[in-house]
Amino acid sequence: MIRPISILHLHSTFDLGGKEARAVRLMNAFGDRASHTVVSGMAGRHSARDRIDPHVKYEIAQDPPPLQGRPSVARYEAIARYMRRFDLVLTYNWGAIDGVMARRVFGRGVPPVVHHEDGFNEDEADGLKRERNLYRRLALSAAHALAVPSTTLERIALETWKQPRSKVHRIVNGIATELYTRRPEAKAIPGFLRKPKETVIGTVAGLRAVKDLPALVRAAGGLSSRFRLVIVGEGPERTAIEHAALAMGIEDRLVLPGFLDQPYRFIGHFDLLALSSLSEQFPISVVEAMAAGLPIVAPPVGDVPGMVAAENAPFIIDRHDEVGLRDAMQALIADPDLRRSVGEANRRKAQAEYDEGRMIARYAALYEAAIGRPGALSSDQS
Repeated sequence: MIRPISILHLHSTFDLGGKEARAVRLMNAFGDRASHTVVSGMAGRHSARDRIDPHVKYEIAQDPPPLQGRPSVARYEAIARYMRRFDLVLTYNWGAIDGVMARRVFGRGVPPVVHHEDGFNEDEADGLKRERNLYRRLALSAAHALAVPSTTLERIALETWKQPRSKVHRIVNGIATELYTRRPEAKAIPGFLRKPKETVIGTVAGLRAVKDLPALVRAAGGLSSRFRLVIVGEGPERTAIEHAALAMGIEDRLVLPGFLDQPYRFIGHFDLLALSSLSEQFPISVVEAMAAGLPIVAPPVGDVPGMVAAENAPFIIDRHDEVGLRDAMQALIADPDLRRSVGEANRRKAQAEYDEGRMIARYAALYEAAIGRPGALSSDQS
């Protein structure tokens, strides 16, 4: 049997989030055709390893060179030296961009690098930083390819980071849509029990400022119907969310169960999914909710307006506005038949366009092209 492809993953963090969940799904799909070494730019942050299948050969790097810090020739050289052990290097987001820069500065003998950009943190939610744009533009000249999930990031890559069209690959995030057709597990959300005649508004997000979840709480507080608001996730904004609920007098209708794994186990308990984010790209929670047959209420952030079915378009509000969020949620709460018809249209679109099989095939082809081994990750090599 041909030797498995040795892949190095340089992550800003390997705690479980959207990009990490996708990376793990790809690792699992490649099976014994690849081995993996994972570096987290933040020490000790690698909870996503728990989602890696037992048959996948991988290790968490114990003493890698630092991915973050002031620009340093010595640090770039150390990163490049480390990368030379592998067949392919995959880098993820700003926190790992120095891996790409190391290949530019010390490229001899360094394997191909495919960089992935999935979005921006709070420090760039209101606008990209000029110095980072210049750094990305310089570093990415050494990458074999740049993979992005959204049209927004694709446009930024082409127009702001000045990458050639041939290098930029937009690959939408996919999920195992069939899992979301199952009935949700009865006790999947700790502390939640549906009450008669109430509508469950749900969201799945890191409790970070860029998600602006207090705005969602305030919008829900203005509803005239019985509802429960379930916010699944963990992060530094928990206290701000709780304070917003207290201020609106709806603390008894708010459920904050923390982070929950495997959303297909619980997302079917929601009657609709609501977002209040200041910035998104191609949010996987929207795909998950669509696959579960839910309508979506959200501001027009990232690719969300084009992600949902046409029937859902009236519930993507014109701008980030709490009154608009409230009114869109109120319309869906008032009409169960409308919720079902919009949700079913979303389910059909998710199954047709966002199943993970298409995503896996495209990433496999991209990585195979980088190392010049067609079929190496997508079929048995014996």
